[in-house]
Amino acid sequence: MAASKPGKDGTVTYSVSKQMDAFENFVAVQSDAALRQVAGQYAYDNNVVSDAAITLRSGGDEVNVDLLNELNNRLEMAGIEIVEARINYLAYAPEIAAVMLRRQQAEAIISAREKIVEGAVSMVKMALERIEDENIIEMDSDKKAAMVSNLLVVLCADESAQPVLNTGTLYQ
Repeated sequence: MAASKPGKDGTVTYSVSKQMDAFENFVAVQSDAALRQVAGQYAYDNNVVSDAAITLRSGGDEVNVDLLNELNNRLEMAGIEIVEARINYLAYAPEIAAVMLRRQQAEAIISAREKIVEGAVSMVKMALERIEDENIIEMDSDKKAAMVSNLLVVLCADESAQPVLNTGTLYQ
């Protein structure tokens, strides 16, 4: 407790500045610890490694309730009751933001490639079935394999195909 000083009228005043500083420091430290505790319980967001149902980004109300409870547990000894607590903004630390952006871009590319391949395979299958059903040409398994390969290359390529004319036979 700070020193007391008698005033002119005989009253005693106390300097509580240091006590308030210690109190504010206690609240700040406990709040930081509560936030770290809650943040450590959840993944930041959904990814391939951890498909947690609740994440810091998607958990919203549940994460906020957990934070409120953790704060109240830590601060009740000081006579403080927290009425509302919420996480308004989350961002990756600068040192990992670029890595996470690359991960998100890679996931988007993989997803797009899967769609392209799925579409290309169904188109090749349809082409083979129509060629056989309409008796356009008879193809042995080697010719079918060459056609499948060529169509998949054309349909899945990033750039448009450059036509090449084969002047020999397939078996040369």
